[in-house]
Amino acid sequence: MTTLHLLEPDRPGPRWAPFGGVRPIAELRAGVWRIRERWEHALGLRATSIVGAHCAGFSEDDEPRVDHAPAFRGPAIVAASWFAPAGEPIRLTPKTRRLVHAGEVVGWVLADGAAELPESGSELEVDGVLLVGTWSLLDARDRLLGADCARLRRAGAATVEGAVIFGDPADVVVLGAAIEPGVVFDVRNGPVVLDREVEVRHGTRLVGPTYVGPGTRVLGGEIRGSVFGPACRVRGEVSESIFLGYANKAHDGFVGHSVVGRWANLGAGTITSNLKNTYGPVRLEVAGERLETGRMNVGTLFGDHAKTAIGTLLATGTVVGAGASVHGPGTMPRWIPPFAWGLLGNRMNEDGFLHVAERMMARRDVSLTDARRGSLRAIYGRAAGGAG
Repeated sequence: MTTLHLLEPDRPGPRWAPFGGVRPIAELRAGVWRIRERWEHALGLRATSIVGAHCAGFSEDDEPRVDHAPAFRGPAIVAASWFAPAGEPIRLTPKTRRLVHAGEVVGWVLADGAAELPESGSELEVDGVLLVGTWSLLDARDRLLGADCARLRRAGAATVEGAVIFGDPADVVVLGAAIEPGVVFDVRNGPVVLDREVEVRHGTRLVGPTYVGPGTRVLGGEIRGSVFGPACRVRGEVSESIFLGYANKAHDGFVGHSVVGRWANLGAGTITSNLKNTYGPVRLEVAGERLETGRMNVGTLFGDHAKTAIGTLLATGTVVGAGASVHGPGTMPRWIPPFAWGLLGNRMNEDGFLHVAERMMARRDVSLTDARRGSLRAIYGRAAGGAG
């Protein structure tokens, strides 16, 4: 039986801040689905493992085991976590040994009994998005979200009582949501998909393509071109952003072209800038290293368990490390290290981090199991000592 393994970057470094050392790249969202899920769908296989020293010991909910070092044995497929397949099935031939995209190898096919990644052999070109850093998730959103929502459209639409719909009503895809009267759907540029147990309140305008994941509550405001994982709370203006899941933005404020990690909490009036005054490409600054994104629009990259105080102002291309608590006067610096406590060089200790995490998770009826606690301790040990 062929097994599937997701291979992580050897040393993610600043390019993958604020998630390197915190969570597998394979567990980040590229379009509607996580990268791992995209590979599973494309290959028709369930992943057996994620392999990467930077995320060893990671435990969250439904991911496969996360191994420190590779131990492959064919027949197997090893897929790059830094590539997001477009969505169509990948048809391998018996001779296929490598999967490539635009000249880059993004997958390896191991024959029966083989233990090494093949360095040559028949190659198959695959469609998708090559990811060079966290900001590339925004490129994947640009490329994949509309098509992803269109695929979910096949699941069927539903009549929405009391809603105002601009465009084809069939592009409002309701898979099990409670929608109050007066919600506006603008689906002229793509479908809006509401997954199971979603709640959308009066005073919300949803602009497609947008996907709202299971158990998420949309509490009001204009939401456009975005994707929300499970159990988020969203209000205000959100534009072309990605919420991994269990994140809280329950108040007004603008979040644009941003990536919001799991269990992040954005205080009332948190505002991200997503465009330079010069309209030029955005450069990130992470732990003293400058990174060119090549994008005109980049907001803030929020790490898992990051938090902002009320009225927080974030400049274009800000990176907030995992577990950081952002508060202080004026506009924040563009790099906030993991577990920072304010702007004076203080840092939250490990026990304090775990205590706050446990409290927040309980608010979503999620228990801090021994496995999750061990995972968070490992995250703290790695991220608190590096770039995150």
